[in-house]
Amino acid sequence: MSEVRWLSEDEMRTWRGFLSASARVAELVERDLQATSGRSAGEYEVLVHLSEAPNRRRRMADLAEHSLLSRSRLTHTVDRLQRAGLVEREACEDDRRGTWARLTDEGLAHIEAIAPGHLRTVRRVLFDHLEPEEVRAMGDGFARVLAAMGETPCPGTADPCG
Repeated sequence: MSEVRWLSEDEMRTWRGFLSASARVAELVERDLQATSGRSAGEYEVLVHLSEAPNRRRRMADLAEHSLLSRSRLTHTVDRLQRAGLVEREACEDDRRGTWARLTDEGLAHIEAIAPGHLRTVRRVLFDHLEPEEVRAMGDGFARVLAAMGETPCPGTADPCG
């Protein structure tokens, strides 16, 4: 058995800062989305993925793979969005087991209405405190970490996403 490779002081500071900052940023973004739009961060994520997809639709399996939600939670989230008239499900023509989730016109209008407030919150709690070179370095570092875990690229970018 090999000897434990303890974290350096800088690594420990970075690790603890990452844990604290990511939890707090996620909490503030979630709270703000709920207060301003009545949507959860998971619902917002699904709406964004669909808004960026060709024809505003993605297979549920693909959506689950690129989402931060479990398959079960994704199903419940899409159910809520469907009841709200923001998303529709469509049968997959070439695979009877597959299902598409498609963003409705109402869903597109909804995401366009709530996105500016969400982005203001993200800027306020994260990016307004960083220099452009720090943002690039963090993005590059997170992309390498995700790539090492075999994550696939986010739609519309060259960077991996969860």
